Amino acid sequence: MPEEGEGEFYGKNGEPRKYDPSFKGPIQNRGCTDIVCCILFIIAILAYIAVGILAWSQGDPRKVIYPTDSRGQFCGQAGTPLANKPLLFYFNIMKCASPMVLLEFQCPTTQMCVEKCPEKFMTLVKAYTNRKDFEDYKIFCKDGVTNTMGIPQILSLGLCPAMLTPSRPFTRRCFPALGKKGGVVTVGNNSHFDDGSGTMRDAKDLVDGVKNATVVIEARQVVMKIFEDYTQSWYWILIGLVLAMLTSLLFIVLLRFLAGIMVWVMIVLVILVIGYGIFHCYMEYAALKGEAGANVTLQELGFQTDFAVYLQIRQTWLAFMIILAIVDVIIILLLIFLRKRILIAIALIKEASRAVGHVMSSLFYPLFTFVLLAMVIAFWAVTAVFLSTSNEPIYKVFNETVCDHSRKTCDPANYSTSEEKAHCPDSECLFAFYGGETAYHKYLIGLQFYNVFLFFWCANFVTALGQMTLAGAFASYYWAVNKSDDMPAFPVFSALGRSLRYHTGTLAFGSLILSIIQIIRVLLEYLDHKLKGAHNKFTKFLLCCLKCCFWCLEKCIKFLNRNAYIMVAIYGKNFCTAARDAFLLLMRNMIRVAVLDKVTDFLLFLGKLLIVGLVGIFAFFFFSGRVKAFEDTAPHLHYYWVPILTVVVGSYLIAHGFFSVYAMCVDTLFLCFLEDLERNDGSAERPYLMPESLRKVLNKKNKTEPAH
Repeated sequence: MPEEGEGEFYGKNGEPRKYDPSFKGPIQNRGCTDIVCCILFIIAILAYIAVGILAWSQGDPRKVIYPTDSRGQFCGQAGTPLANKPLLFYFNIMKCASPMVLLEFQCPTTQMCVEKCPEKFMTLVKAYTNRKDFEDYKIFCKDGVTNTMGIPQILSLGLCPAMLTPSRPFTRRCFPALGKKGGVVTVGNNSHFDDGSGTMRDAKDLVDGVKNATVVIEARQVVMKIFEDYTQSWYWILIGLVLAMLTSLLFIVLLRFLAGIMVWVMIVLVILVIGYGIFHCYMEYAALKGEAGANVTLQELGFQTDFAVYLQIRQTWLAFMIILAIVDVIIILLLIFLRKRILIAIALIKEASRAVGHVMSSLFYPLFTFVLLAMVIAFWAVTAVFLSTSNEPIYKVFNETVCDHSRKTCDPANYSTSEEKAHCPDSECLFAFYGGETAYHKYLIGLQFYNVFLFFWCANFVTALGQMTLAGAFASYYWAVNKSDDMPAFPVFSALGRSLRYHTGTLAFGSLILSIIQIIRVLLEYLDHKLKGAHNKFTKFLLCCLKCCFWCLEKCIKFLNRNAYIMVAIYGKNFCTAARDAFLLLMRNMIRVAVLDKVTDFLLFLGKLLIVGLVGIFAFFFFSGRVKAFEDTAPHLHYYWVPILTVVVGSYLIAHGFFSVYAMCVDTLFLCFLEDLERNDGSAERPYLMPESLRKVLNKKNKTEPAH
């Protein structure tokens, strides 16, 4: 087989590496690199901790956990007078039908914390005539109502609602118990109710009030159902994830001993798994033929919070079937065109398997990366919650009649004696939302932005640390002439120590560049979201182009960073020098990069796809109850796709964790292999260090070997 890449060219792509008899792998005698970036990163981390402390001192997560009454107090919070009053009650839910609710997310009616929701119809006029009924009614009134007060006085002071309607708690709020009987809207099994002024009204008048009152919390119902599904199925999800981990581990072990066979088995199984997916989608599509409502299009259906609805229409299964068929055809075509290159990739995977076998601790390194990433994500999430809840309660004037002071801020403590109350006697000072006018509140958006940026920077730093550590360990394996004697006793720990001691600045530099690009992509997505209502086609086109360009740039920077970290792990140079050397080395071997590296990545991706597919199919049949053997065992869920999706995503992340070690090993060995070709020529003085299997595939041999 002729040597690939004989058209390697130098000149503008740099000179090839010269033979160095003293070179034995990662250089031990090295110095600190990119010190300025190291100092900048430390300062940024200290500032990030300061932002976190500031947010924790100012924020209050109770604002998103508990409902807030008209005085800004939290309903149901332990250790407060309202601890046994967890529900929020609206005096007049029909006022929530006001369009202002959609703008201010607050109903212009008094809201108070109660122990339970009203269970029957009652008006203040009727309850006032019966002492026992009036005592029950006062549960839903403000403090200060006495039996000596008249009804006009109670209503004018806004101490009690004019009526009570049967209600049910929903997301800790009391909403009318609406239903339907014979196509007519009812509340408490009645189609009419007394509004407290003697007027009988239709129950449907409550619908708009309830609809607007839930505009902010409608999504919470879905979230609560999803949360309930997790509480019912969490242990089965864990079993699924453990299964994914064992499958990944088994796959890695089998690759160690049966790399060639496993790759071909993996390719066939991936095609079969996707083929079964196409068959299943077709069967579902055919089964829905003639079913009522099954021919509704996705466009006509629109967005539904109950995602199971989508599985009842034929177009959904048709879309799934087409997508899977396209994926299957693409994979088959790639395999046909790359069939010869797969042999070379298999040789590289075999060598990666041997390297992983010599550095078994590398398989557990992703756990360390996972713990560090979990800490970064936790700090970011907690800081984000505290920053978003560090606003102060804002109170505004709400009234039923025309008033010049309407929607102006007010102070509830002295509102009864204020000028606004004197001008607008029927107005009230109610809690509106959380905000603030201090310097801290003005720069809150900047602190949130800094929180997001440092999250990207720290997460990319942790990922980069893992890449450089594994690269150092596997480079030690490749360049060791005698694997058992020349390799460090603990290659992963040695590489981790070198990376942190000498190259923290380099890791910070590379991750900073990537983070800047990622934050620009976030800003572009934010702009796109804000301009969704705009009909300027040029703006949309420009945004689309920018998003595409920065997506491509991010992929290029990730690729360049990865190879730069490998060169730093080997030679101990700074980021720019290492990135240049890696880039020029790859440019001098462009054909090999396209053939070997990318084909190997594709095969490893198929491995991840196979594990996700196998575990995903098992999860689907278990949680959907399609198999009778699992019907009694499987939990009863609102949305069975919740645990399935969780298992699928979790399986991919687990498989990615294991295969990322392999991918880093392949990339490191690949760069070392290219350097080996440039440093050595196969002579007795300069023998190739690559394994015999790889030399055979590339038609290379050392002069000391017998001719084949």
